[in-house]
Amino acid sequence: MPAALFGILLSALNTALGFVLRSVLVKFVTFFALFFVVKEFVNVLVNSQLYPGATAASNLSSALSGMPADVWYFLDLFSASTGFSVVLSAYATRFIIRRIPLIG
Repeated sequence: MPAALFGILLSALNTALGFVLRSVLVKFVTFFALFFVVKEFVNVLVNSQLYPGATAASNLSSALSGMPADVWYFLDLFSASTGFSVVLSAYATRFIIRRIPLIG
């Protein structure tokens, strides 16, 4: 009886180990490689001044500085400055991701 139980446990261990090695480990390596490539591409783009994020943020703040106080009250009430920067960052990130050959 103990030999049959040992065989069942060994079979279960082999099945679990096969699942981990075939699917989980391969997916982890693949997604880590994609993450690393995207991270390095973004660093290269930001350091090479091809990414317009820093100048766009300063242009946005200068464009919004000419608004009257009544308009600013409602913009601050709805946190529009945070929303503008989030939307601008999302568009810039979408632009960068679409230009990466491995992903886009």
